[in-house]
Amino acid sequence: MTLRLGYGTNGLTDLRLDDALALLADLGYDGVGLTLDHMHLDPMGPDLAARTRRVAARLQELGLGVTVETGARYVLDPRRKHGPSLLDPDPEARAARTALLVRAVEVAAALGAHAVHCFSGVTPPNTAPDTAWKRLTEALAPVLDAAERTGVPLAIEPEPGHLLGDLAGFHHLRGLCGDPEPLGLTLDIGHCQCLEPAPPADCVRDAAPWLRHVQIEDMRRGVHEHLPFGDGEIDFPPVLAALDALGDSGYAGLTVVELPRHSHAGPELARTSMEFLAGHRPPGR
Repeated sequence: MTLRLGYGTNGLTDLRLDDALALLADLGYDGVGLTLDHMHLDPMGPDLAARTRRVAARLQELGLGVTVETGARYVLDPRRKHGPSLLDPDPEARAARTALLVRAVEVAAALGAHAVHCFSGVTPPNTAPDTAWKRLTEALAPVLDAAERTGVPLAIEPEPGHLLGDLAGFHHLRGLCGDPEPLGLTLDIGHCQCLEPAPPADCVRDAAPWLRHVQIEDMRRGVHEHLPFGDGEIDFPPVLAALDALGDSGYAGLTVVELPRHSHAGPELARTSMEFLAGHRPPGR
């Protein structure tokens, strides 16, 4: 079986990181989507290298794989959610986000992570599309250099409402950047249900050559709300079959449950999510 399940720490923010990792290992998860945030391996805090070594040792002890995620809401600016972004009008602000992503790549390399996840950000008001895309490609250049240097791919996520909001946007960015090897894709299954023209299982197959990270949850068409499994509209057996077949295209990463607004019930949802996904795998899997 190539489907390797993880759970995102952005859905376990009420737990200490060590407790969250132990919980996931006990529940049978193969890995973790580790969001660098003030409560979980703070990328802005002191002694980052030493703290990263301790987390790497704990992951190895528990037998957990890891993908580093960078969607922390207020890690750079305590007043602006996800600010500053790679599209910020202020060059110094964009540089701060770039520096954080480069640091995330270095942390990921020390952890032995499969990839580093990121997203573009929302286009600022009164910004022309060509300007926004130029800012994005320029801001990502040092991150892609770090990814090439360390061998840890960057996996950018199409996020509804962002400049790079769908799979077509990913391919547009790929073209603008000259299709660099370190630039990969994070595919969120719920986002496919929300806005992609093709069914989620088809999105998995279409995206396979560029996939470096997968996130999964339930969702409804046209509504960007991450839902526990069974509360949305996704037909999961075909999706899980498509994910299980990704090994044929060389995908060796994780499929991470993404429920960032449900930390209050995180331990229970981690358990029921594993039960749901195990129960909806194709026969014989």
